[in-house]
Amino acid sequence: MAEDVTSFNVRIIEEFRANNGVVGAPFAGAPLLLLGTIGAKSGAARVNPLAYTKDGEDLIIIASFAGADQHPPWFYNLKANPEVTVEVGSDTYQATAQIVDEPERTRLYTQMEEQMSTFTDYREKTERVIPVVRLQRI
Repeated sequence: MAEDVTSFNVRIIEEFRANNGVVGAPFAGAPLLLLGTIGAKSGAARVNPLAYTKDGEDLIIIASFAGADQHPPWFYNLKANPEVTVEVGSDTYQATAQIVDEPERTRLYTQMEEQMSTFTDYREKTERVIPVVRLQRI
């Protein structure tokens, strides 16, 4: 039976923290961050490993949810509580999450697709417009 998402994420988070942001398959070599959010409904702290790209000093994440027809739970969390925690390598800091509007959304999504082709697959799997989020260090 396939590993569930929660167990998978816990394993990736533990590996990330034990190795200063370096993880193996399926994220080996990919830029990865840990996004800390506060649950929109629960108020509980949540952490999700996410691939990212850069735009100047800002980190850019994609609410792809692997091409699912709904947004990932972390996206609703940061909409409700845009102050987030970002872990990159051994650096941890507070950031403000901002949902990117067009035409920047398409430019940044395309940039991510060029970096990781799986994001093209995600875009092609869903009818929804996949949100792009800018993380600005506070």
